[in-house]
Amino acid sequence: MAFTRATGKHRAPCRMTRRGAKALGIAALATTGVIGSPASPALAADTETSAADTGLSQIIAIEGDLADRIDAQADAQRHQADAAEAKAKAEADAKKKAEAKARKAKAAAARAKEDRESEARAARSAERARLGTFQLPVAGSYVSTGYKSSGSLWSSGSHSGIDFHAASGSSVVAVGAGTVVEAGWGGAYGNNIVLRMTDGTYTQYGHLSSIAVSVGQSVGQGQRIGLSGATGNATGPHLHFEARTTPSYGSDMDPVAYLRAHGVTV
Repeated sequence: MAFTRATGKHRAPCRMTRRGAKALGIAALATTGVIGSPASPALAADTETSAADTGLSQIIAIEGDLADRIDAQADAQRHQADAAEAKAKAEADAKKKAEAKARKAKAAAARAKEDRESEARAARSAERARLGTFQLPVAGSYVSTGYKSSGSLWSSGSHSGIDFHAASGSSVVAVGAGTVVEAGWGGAYGNNIVLRMTDGTYTQYGHLSSIAVSVGQSVGQGQRIGLSGATGNATGPHLHFEARTTPSYGSDMDPVAYLRAHGVTV
């Protein structure tokens, strides 16, 4: 009766399987340094002849390729880090430049605003000075009759203003800037003009031969408002000038002191 070998787990490995296992084992021993020692020359010789079969050179090649990949990955990471650092630096530099530019623009705007305000203050000051500058109502004239002079010529018994010497037809100007509040016949004053000055006081010009302005009109310092004469209660041509606290008769103040307070030499 013939003997039949059972299959399955009791079957012996084939020759190729055994040879492959042996090669792998030898490769492992060669890697750990066991193979190739002086104590086992026969085994070393066997390893040398079977290295090509075990794939040792392939393992070495794989390890070299892996190292190259790791180096390449490290280089890539370094490049990424350098790029990120360069980008962050560029952004920081750009931010600093933008902030510096904004500070310069803000400083320039502040200087421009200060310059405008300074110019506006200077203009206001010049305007106040212009409005506050007075002059004689008749150029080159002098006071011929003083303030509060007594006599029968005045109904109140004393002079309520001052008289400036002026030939008939002499130009009469506003002593300062103001607005005409009265222009016409004023009884004993004859043809007269009353101005409300920019400081809230009033000036009056009497005995005029003609009037060149009308009520509500604004006039500037030195602007001609009429011509001197002898209309009303007058003995001869001259200009009667008053300084008042109101537009009405009886609120007079010293005209000489008033003009001097406004820089006029009388």
